[in-house]
Amino acid sequence: MAQHDNEHAHAWTCSDTLAQALRGHTDLSPADQLALLVAQGADRLPLPGHGHTLQRWRALAEVAAHSLSLAKLYEGHTDALAILSELQADLATEGLRWAVWCAEPPGERVQATPTAPHAAAHVGMAVQLSGHKPWCSGARAVDRALVSGWLADGRRCLIAVTMDQPGIRRDDSHWQAVGMAASASADVHFDGATGVLVGEPGQYLSRPGFHHGGAGVAACWHGAAARIASHLQQAVGQGEDPHRQAHLGALDVALAGAAGLLRDAAARIDATPSDPCLLAVNRARLAVEAAAEEVLRRVPRAIGPGPLCKNRGLAQLMADLPVFIRQSHAERDQAALGRLLAEKAQASQAPGGAAWML
Repeated sequence: MAQHDNEHAHAWTCSDTLAQALRGHTDLSPADQLALLVAQGADRLPLPGHGHTLQRWRALAEVAAHSLSLAKLYEGHTDALAILSELQADLATEGLRWAVWCAEPPGERVQATPTAPHAAAHVGMAVQLSGHKPWCSGARAVDRALVSGWLADGRRCLIAVTMDQPGIRRDDSHWQAVGMAASASADVHFDGATGVLVGEPGQYLSRPGFHHGGAGVAACWHGAAARIASHLQQAVGQGEDPHRQAHLGALDVALAGAAGLLRDAAARIDATPSDPCLLAVNRARLAVEAAAEEVLRRVPRAIGPGPLCKNRGLAQLMADLPVFIRQSHAERDQAALGRLLAEKAQASQAPGGAAWML
């Protein structure tokens, strides 16, 4: 595994920067840009918890600063590679575009039925899929996907599915988004398509990397928010304006604080990779979400309508980021953090406020 991670780290650090990798190809769709990055090996990021987690998140943030729709596909693809590595799945990845589709709104499940009757579920078993999976980013672009499903005995499982096979129908008629429109999301209907079980039933959610990956998503939010805020920084440099300066100062505090919590989370994950690091991850995600919301509120007030109407890149990020950060569960995530803090304080019998002391 260590050698595998070193190869991932080497591939990214020795590749060109994102701007160089996409030079002359900025007119491509995010799906085609993902294919280009995969072909150039720029998808081989350091794996979470192997000593270079911050480097991984910096790459995700860089992609997000370029395009959030591309970041959505790129983060899903690189998350799939990390999942396959963590669950020790022996599946081909070279040159293939992957996705992770595990959203499960109430009443919407994919059923996984072993193709061998009466066989007990095990890693690598072939299963037949039936049901509906919503929120599938890049549904028409990826070659393979990791899809959450349910076995007949009520256990949740993860299935690797090849997308160019019968029994798969994509429906993007419900995707009416303006923000994140280019992420090419769709509903995917499975009717007899086949796949293979990845990991043991339940292992996808129980593994520490499930939570580590959630912080990687926050790195994408942060990269886009920082890029939006940079337009205000440029505007402040054009002349004295105390109101713009005040907005920039407030955003510096918000973004620097969120970046610090991301760095702390990355260090904790690398120090204890078998620990989900829930407290650090949840804090970082919520801090980045709050900083992003501050950016979305303050930048338009500070720079006015001109750049929003004349700068296509800025306008796209401003439209995309509010949709992307709703991958957070808002107050539900805050409540989860509150419960975690209360449980830790009770278990340690620490005095009130100990978690925030220097």
